[in-house]
Parts: sequence; C-alpha cells; structure tokens
Amino acid sequence: MNIGLDVMGGDFAPEATISGALLALKEIPSSDRITLIGDERIIRQWLGKLQADAGGFEIVHAPDTIGMDEPPTRAFFKKPRSSVSVGFRLLGNHELDAFTGAGSSGAMMVGSIYSVNTIHGIIRPCTAALVPKENGGVGILLDIGTNPDSKSDVLYQFAILGSIYAESVHKIIEPKVGLLNIGEEDLKGNILVQSVFQLMKNTKDFNFIGNIEGRDLFNNKADVMVCDGFTGNVIIKLIESVYEIFLRRGLSDDYFSRFNYENYGGTPILGINSSVVVAHGISSATAIKNMILLAREMYEVKLAGKIKDALYNYSEISHFKF
Repeated sequence: MNIGLDVMGGDFAPEATISGALLALKEIPSSDRITLIGDERIIRQWLGKLQADAGGFEIVHAPDTIGMDEPPTRAFFKKPRSSVSVGFRLLGNHELDAFTGAGSSGAMMVGSIYSVNTIHGIIRPCTAALVPKENGGVGILLDIGTNPDSKSDVLYQFAILGSIYAESVHKIIEPKVGLLNIGEEDLKGNILVQSVFQLMKNTKDFNFIGNIEGRDLFNNKADVMVCDGFTGNVIIKLIESVYEIFLRRGLSDDYFSRFNYENYGGTPILGINSSVVVAHGISSATAIKNMILLAREMYEVKLAGKIKDALYNYSEISHFKF
C-alpha cells in the first residue's frame, strides 16, 4: 500500500507533517510506503534536522502550495505543481492508494471531485466528524465545512452517506439519523431545514428519527447528525474551544479527553471513488500520524466500495436516482 502525504499542508508544516509521517512509519507494515509530496529541498532539509532516514520514504517534488485563502478551484488548476494537485494526480493514476493532507480542505474536495470523481449518483461529497457520546460510543456529524451552502437533496444524501459510514466502519446497527434544527417540531427551522425534513420524514433509505437540537449532540438520541457545512463547522470549532478551555483550566475528565482531535487524525471525504482524508489545519505530529493510519484503514476496509454497493441497494427506492 502506498499512502501519499501533502507535506506542505497545515499550520505547522512541514515539521509536523514530516514528524507525523515518521511516527506513522513505525506503525505500518514494512511492505507499506508513505510518499512525501512537497518541495524536495525542504523535505530533505527537515528529514536531516529530525535525523531521519530519507530512504524510508518516497519523495515526489511539488514546489508550489495552495494557501488557505486562495479560491480552491482556481488554485487547484492554476497550480498543477502544488503538493495537493500533484498528490491527486498520483492518486488518479493509481500510483497512490490513498492521499492525506492538512491544508486547504476546499482544494482537497476539488481534487477529489475532479481527479478521482464522485461515486455515481452523489451530488456533493462531504466530510464528517466523530462526536464522542456520553454512553461511550460515537456519533457522526456531517457536513463539517466542505459544503457551507447545501440544497435539500444534498443534505438528504449526507444522511445516506453518514448511515453507510456509521454502519460499515463504526459497526452501528441501523443508525438513527437526526436532522439538526432549532427545535424538535416538524415545522421548525429555516426554509432549507424545513424542505429537508419533508424529504426525510417518510424515507425508507435510512432510519430517520426527526429533528434534533444542539443539546442532543452528545446523548444517544441520534447516531448520525445531519447539517449544512457552515453549521457543522461552527459546532466543531465550538467543541474544540471548550476542550481547550478544560485543558487551560487544568480540568481532567475521561469523557472530555475523548474530544482531543489528535485521537481521530482527520475525516474521510465521503462519496468519492478513493480513500482521501483531510486533517485539521492545526494538526500536530500525532494528528498527522493518525490521519495516515485512518487512510490506511479506509483503504483496507474498502470504504468507497461499501458506499458504492450500499447506494446500489438504495437506487430503487430513493427520491433520487443513483
């Protein structure tokens, strides 16, 4: 297996990305490879600083980077020598089995759509976050930022993707799907949420349990929690800030320790024909390591194939033709 890493992506790159790759290298089989994609001079310079053997990696030169403030689509195509563009070109040519990065999530989404394509019938891929539940399990929150503006049919598909992900990877049987709203009543919410509710209320595609509120994120009411990317990103950033407050105040709790983003590494892009994981921009070496390991697991369990197979079963009953 060959896993690609965008060395130049992330707030603390390239030190954090290369350090994380070194940690991951210790935990994967010797038959696996990690390909470092970025400016070769900088990569070798940092490998030297860290007293690491460059022979443990493949290095692909990509001298350009895509900044977080650049329009993702324009930058992806105007910078073909950027680490993100090169990584997706290798993935699309099957020279990589998985691709990972902590840089621009928008560019990662653009690369996923144009280089490896969405699974047939998917309108927009999405990203999801694991939310620790008080009962010891996890919930799936999606989307968390890659689709800040979404239409009702797109959110409907997020529910399908989240259900498949929850059941296939996290072994949650018949996951309960909730629509995040400002109230539980059927007519609550803005126009978008109300229209999504009408699509979901009588569906046979997934186990819809109705509207849920923000206070239900951490209880057992829903396993899959659907929202637009704008709302999801605000929620994730709020959760991160509360966790950081706990740390600064020296508060220790087994449950809250599960909110440490480093434990999860990153999030898969769901709905594409490959294994791509996007990590938080502030990712440390530990988070980068876990991102690489998650990508490896996704490839091993054939997550994309499971989603494709599951969508085939929905094709006869869905509101949308897959």
